Amino acid sequence: MKLFMKKLILVLFVLCIVSAASAQIQFGVKAGLNFSNLTTSGLSFVQGASFSSRTNFNAGVVVSLPLFSSFYLQPELMYSGQGQNTSNPMNKGTIIFNYLSLPVLFKYQHASGIFAQTGPQIGFLLSAKEKADGYAPIDLNECHSIDFSWAFGIGYKLHYIPIGIDLRYNLGLTNIYKNTPGGYAKNSVFQFDIFYLFGGK
Repeated sequence: MKLFMKKLILVLFVLCIVSAASAQIQFGVKAGLNFSNLTTSGLSFVQGASFSSRTNFNAGVVVSLPLFSSFYLQPELMYSGQGQNTSNPMNKGTIIFNYLSLPVLFKYQHASGIFAQTGPQIGFLLSAKEKADGYAPIDLNECHSIDFSWAFGIGYKLHYIPIGIDLRYNLGLTNIYKNTPGGYAKNSVFQFDIFYLFGGK
């Protein structure tokens, strides 16, 4: 899976370069909220605990590359705060993961302003910590430094000003922890963003 995703990201970047040679590129910025959780199965250390989504923020830059007709290629570089809240009979806590994420999305833009998008995302783990009585760093050697996911999204871009909203779900594809035979924990993130495209109309 990792090798396939790396090759796919490379192919998409080549497409970016080819498209940029003959297309008008738009750059933009975006920011918004994350509602994140972990999808788990077969992990002994989560038994007896309950979980709820954690709210954090994301922010970064966007490049929009016209491909043909109403289709675009949209690579992004984003900071993304993720994780989840935990609760057990002893205490409550928070698991925090901070990623530098690189989604590369195919987008269809309708004349009405509504758009749909999907594509792969690679996340580079910046830091990880757990909060119970206080903050304690999680040993990064226990976590995979790269996380792969697939993004699905819809949104709306205003007609007369280059501002829009973006609703997205990132489905985690890989286990974020090492040494969990028979079990896994995968990222699950809903995102709500506002974006601005420079030079857009």
